[in-house]
Amino acid sequence: QVQLVESGGGLVQSGGSLRLSCAISRSIVSINDMGWYRQAPGKERELVAAIIRDGSTNYGDSVKGRFTIARDNAKNSMYLQMNSLKPEDTAVYYCNARLQYDYGLVPYWGQGTQVTVSS
Repeated sequence: QVQLVESGGGLVQSGGSLRLSCAISRSIVSINDMGWYRQAPGKERELVAAIIRDGSTNYGDSVKGRFTIARDNAKNSMYLQMNSLKPEDTAVYYCNARLQYDYGLVPYWGQGTQVTVSS
């Protein structure tokens, strides 16, 4: 069983920054990939950023150049640095990790942390 706990959300003015953290209950070195997703009211959950085992990253188009995903293997943690925040970034942000099993990749999700960006 894998548990993920997000923190760092809050209220910030447009143009401001936040740093989200995700604490994972196991070593992250064996996790296939992990990332951040977000879901705004009335919208589908969307990829924000992902990081693969080899360290490569992937970002949603709307956050490229503004957000940075990182991990700290020693702390079993993952981070999302969010800069130049916009009101449209307002959403619940979820930490995700996928583990490889014989039958395929299985996702695990945190409970989410609210990010609200005011105009």
